[in-house]
Amino acid sequence: MQKKLHIKKGDTVFVNSGEYKGQKGRVLEVSRKTERAIVEGINLIKKHTKPNAKSPNGGIIEKEAPIHISNLMLLDPSSGTPTRIGRKAGEKGKLVRYSKKSGEEIK
Repeated sequence: MQKKLHIKKGDTVFVNSGEYKGQKGRVLEVSRKTERAIVEGINLIKKHTKPNAKSPNGGIIEKEAPIHISNLMLLDPSSGTPTRIGRKAGEKGKLVRYSKKSGEEIK
């Protein structure tokens, strides 16, 4: 069984370690199997491509590479600062994520 992650697609995150430490970005994709996320504008790599329908000339393309989720922290919705995440039963008994800093629910 795969672990439940504290980060989802569309979240705004803060990078707390590595080459891109201190930067913020939006999560584009999350892989539960490898526990990695692709964050917009973070961990850029250069990829050499052959000509194809998408890029008729080919060449070198810059794209985001996955970053481990342990290096990411969700931003608090009210203050915009990095925060830890908790889970609690919300309305109708369903688990919802909340910010440990402000106690505010995260959509």
